[in-house]
Amino acid sequence: MDKFVIEDLSLNYSDGTESLKHVSMRIRANAITVLFGPAGGGKSTLLRALNRLNDLADVTSISGRVLFNGQNVLDPAIDVISLRRKVGMVFARPIVLPMSIYENVVYGLRRAGERDRRKLDAAVERALRQAALWDEVYDRLFDQAAELSGGQQQRLCLARVLANQPEVILLDEPTSALDPIATAKIEATLQELKEEYTIVIAPHNTQQAVRVADDAAFFLMGELIEFGPREKIFITPTDQRTLDYVQGRFG
Repeated sequence: MDKFVIEDLSLNYSDGTESLKHVSMRIRANAITVLFGPAGGGKSTLLRALNRLNDLADVTSISGRVLFNGQNVLDPAIDVISLRRKVGMVFARPIVLPMSIYENVVYGLRRAGERDRRKLDAAVERALRQAALWDEVYDRLFDQAAELSGGQQQRLCLARVLANQPEVILLDEPTSALDPIATAKIEATLQELKEEYTIVIAPHNTQQAVRVADDAAFFLMGELIEFGPREKIFITPTDQRTLDYVQGRFG
């Protein structure tokens, strides 16, 4: 089953840069789809198109369709707030709010109007367990989130997304600022989460792409060069440019 169907998506920024050029691909539900390639290839732009975060950038034109459960998210009439609850985003550097661990997790729920303390408590434990953080913080939920380590803060940001019970989790280089141990925890968590969620990630290097991918898409200068299952893309790619990049000949 496909969670997203992207059809002929092109996007231009105001400086004349064409960030995406006629991209078409399908993103499977309950799988980890990796977007990889050199910097500036369009990976982050595609991630942001999936939940309309590009609305916040200086985009001059966008065409094509991005179907989420059959609905075009580029439709101006779509409820963007509702979309972003269903399609959550975790960024490269953890952005914790200046409040407690508990309040960080329930931030989105409170904004949505939830006031029932039992429901909030249950959401906090569920989200922190899913983000593999509960055992480390259960006895200090009301300490300031800023006191956590970098890896813990990133998992807290993931928990904040999970508390909203989204359908899709987008991650833009989520471990680029983390040490190998914290990175391994995030990667292991993603493998568990895909049982319940669809995950799309732009990893910060090809090694991570190989480790976590079910499906992989290679982007180069705004073009989708090749897309398919992990084994095909990283072991027997069809396009020479994919092979050259995977083998470290450029990028």
